[in-house]
Amino acid sequence: MKILISNDDGYQAPGIVALYDALKDLADVEVVAPEHNNSAKSNALTLHSPLYVHTAANGFRYVNGTPADCVHIALTGLLGYRPDLVVSGINNGANMGDDTIYSGTVGAAMEGYLFGIPAIAFSQTEKGWAHLDTAAHKAAELVKQLMPSLPDAAQRGEPWLLNVNVPNRPAAELRGFKVARLGRRHAAEQVITQTSPRGETMYWIGSAGPAKDDAEGTDFHATAQGHVSVTPLQVDLTDHQRLPYWAPMAALLSQPKGPA
Repeated sequence: MKILISNDDGYQAPGIVALYDALKDLADVEVVAPEHNNSAKSNALTLHSPLYVHTAANGFRYVNGTPADCVHIALTGLLGYRPDLVVSGINNGANMGDDTIYSGTVGAAMEGYLFGIPAIAFSQTEKGWAHLDTAAHKAAELVKQLMPSLPDAAQRGEPWLLNVNVPNRPAAELRGFKVARLGRRHAAEQVITQTSPRGETMYWIGSAGPAKDDAEGTDFHATAQGHVSVTPLQVDLTDHQRLPYWAPMAALLSQPKGPA
């Protein structure tokens, strides 16, 4: 069994080191991760500048690109084989609700999913790496449970994509895994402005908004109750329920036009 690991915090982040240590005895594991922090890079690919791959002293390979870059080049030539699973993380902070749209951690896992490989994104719900050993243990527990199903998923051509968030708690305080839907956040906080030494106005993106939909059944609720949330994701962004709503407008615009 072969596993590819990436992340968005960079190849030296404690989260990816802990994840590698937790999985290395379960399979043949390789790391291809960004050289620097690439949080909030989502699925971005680098198309207008070259990418370079270097190898760190611990054997991790790192790339001067985005999380999606790392997985993309790994799967299209760097590795020389097709892994059975792509795992991303462990992220320094939550990727719940709307966060998943922006997340480089999820973006790396999604890149594997787009190539037809089962993938998992792991995050801790709070920054600071508290109880990282517990999060890594839970990651290994889930991966070990899913490994027997990987050959069937590959044979059927039916990959899956899981987004997993682990509360920063000791193992004794966690209440197990719970499948949950994505919640929603309020709009982000106001942009922060500062004046540069040259007198120019600088803009910093504001913090993410607080939870808006954290009702029972959401990832916000599950993790607040001490559960490890597991959310199956999909790439199809189509609003299927509203297709009939927009159809009459398209039909109207498609009617032959009379003389001007």
